[in-house]
Amino acid sequence: MPSSPLIPVFDGHNDVLFRLIHGKAEPERAFLEGDNIGHLDLPRMKQGGFVGGFFAVYCPSPDLGVDVDDLMTKPEYDVPLPKPLELAPSQQITLRMASLLFRIERASGGEVVVCRSAADIRQCIDSGKLATILHIEGAEAIDPDLYFLDVLYESGLRSIGPVWSRPNIFGHGVPFRYPSTPDTGPGLTERGRALVKACNRLKVMIDLSHLNEKGFWDVAKLSDAPLVATHSNAYALCNHSRNLTDRQLAAIRESRGVVGVNFATSFIRPDGQRREHTPLEDMIRHMDHLVEHLGVEGVALGSDFDGATIPAEIGDVRGLPRLVEAMRRHGYDEAAIRKICCDNWIDVLERTWGR
Repeated sequence: MPSSPLIPVFDGHNDVLFRLIHGKAEPERAFLEGDNIGHLDLPRMKQGGFVGGFFAVYCPSPDLGVDVDDLMTKPEYDVPLPKPLELAPSQQITLRMASLLFRIERASGGEVVVCRSAADIRQCIDSGKLATILHIEGAEAIDPDLYFLDVLYESGLRSIGPVWSRPNIFGHGVPFRYPSTPDTGPGLTERGRALVKACNRLKVMIDLSHLNEKGFWDVAKLSDAPLVATHSNAYALCNHSRNLTDRQLAAIRESRGVVGVNFATSFIRPDGQRREHTPLEDMIRHMDHLVEHLGVEGVALGSDFDGATIPAEIGDVRGLPRLVEAMRRHGYDEAAIRKICCDNWIDVLERTWGR
């Protein structure tokens, strides 16, 4: 492991809350004291230089009876999309997962903070606290009249992906399909358009990562905020439906938005396969392509820790310094590394939320 000082990493996406609620009986303790399961817990975050990020709330679908891991190692695949979820159970799981983040904050003795402003994030990083953002991945818990959005916002919600890959009342996501463009069906519904406008009014960041291409352009037309994809890669290098085309990248750049490089191997590898033995050089190529099309200020990290198969060279959050070293070897200077690893997220949040 490199002996140089740790580069702080602020991350665009993780699923540790989902992992924890399906784990041990004391999830707060498991996170704060460390359980060495999956990719993330607080002790390992400190070892890897992880200073904060977007903590996703995600409502799972019923088991489809398909071995997704096996399917995504095939030369071509199209993972079946589950049916839309019902409102009441989605609200229950959303409340449970959001509550877990607040309970972790309360039990941490000040080491973990749920941030509601860019100033909160900067203060946490300066004082050595873990800065967390409450994010919803898929808006199944939000009712058609958006009452629950108001409640979630007052509770601390500051970022939302209108859809995960399955459809809901707000729009349509991209399937896990390879090879495929992201142009896979209809975009936002009228309710989805209303959700975008409400998020703009509240200054809630809109995450485009799981929206299909028509939905992306619907948001681009409606939104007055920077366009952001918290955990997506370049379609030009891996023609997976979850990745972004160069035309989409141009729109994100025009809006002064950001894309977080996803560590998930199926969105990195040219063959679209989910395999942990994926070279870091493949990820760096996506980073290069995004920098070319967005500028260095438009690229960040969106690991998908605890929600994806990531390269074995990283392993878990403690492997972040290995990624930083790979960036250095490739020719990224310290200023660019600091921007991509940390500063660009905070800057785009200031442009979205205000200070």
